Amino acid sequence: MARPLPTNGLRAQIEDGGVALGVLDNTYSPTLVEFYGDLGVDFVWLDFEHGGPDPWDAATVENLLRAADGTGTELLVRLPDSSPTLVRKALDLGVRNLFLPRVESAAEVREAVKSARFRYDGAAGDRGLAAPRARRWGLGENYVEASDRETLVGTTIETAAAVENIDAILDVPELGFVFLGPFDLSVSLGHPGEIDHPEVREAVETVRSAAVAAGVTVGGLGFGMDDVNEKAENGYQILHVGSTTGALQNAVSGWLDGFEGARE
Repeated sequence: MARPLPTNGLRAQIEDGGVALGVLDNTYSPTLVEFYGDLGVDFVWLDFEHGGPDPWDAATVENLLRAADGTGTELLVRLPDSSPTLVRKALDLGVRNLFLPRVESAAEVREAVKSARFRYDGAAGDRGLAAPRARRWGLGENYVEASDRETLVGTTIETAAAVENIDAILDVPELGFVFLGPFDLSVSLGHPGEIDHPEVREAVETVRSAAVAAGVTVGGLGFGMDDVNEKAENGYQILHVGSTTGALQNAVSGWLDGFEGARE
């Protein structure tokens, strides 16, 4: 029996003008993805560039997706590479929101975004048409139209070259969002780890203001809720509010610091 494909909640939220709040799960645990969904986060960020399982491991990725599906949250997946083959593989597994690492030109972004579409910019796209999990193994209704409508592909802006090319990148058709990566950007600009360095802050603002002016969604890291709220007021719509390891560190450190007895 044919069945309708689900709506992408993250895409719908930002298109309606809302702000999506998510958590970076750096344990890559289906249990925690499911728990975060029950807690009410809008998305769980899985970073396959800096850690986690190999995204070619279909069974592992599918279990993470099932955990998200079961609680109505979305996965936001950063790939380790922007190759069209990897983009198509992730989408066929059922990922609907992904972003590319370390791109430096509009041509790279366009090639990846085109690989995520059956129809692209008034012509043929470069997506593979089969019957994978994303199509519910052939049972999904209007798969071509639904997939093109619900897929969200963005890119990280984390190199000096990407900042220089930001206007051309923002002009790529169907670019879903840009996500600012201040740490890698600080390395590219020659100030490793100095995300408050004036040159880094200027580059971040250049990208943010250009994206807002172009009508492209902006995403980024939140450094505490005061920072998250300020960024939301300044046009960010996809915001990371913390990580699993950060939450555990704060909780466990607080428990240990609060103990008044002897531990020796």
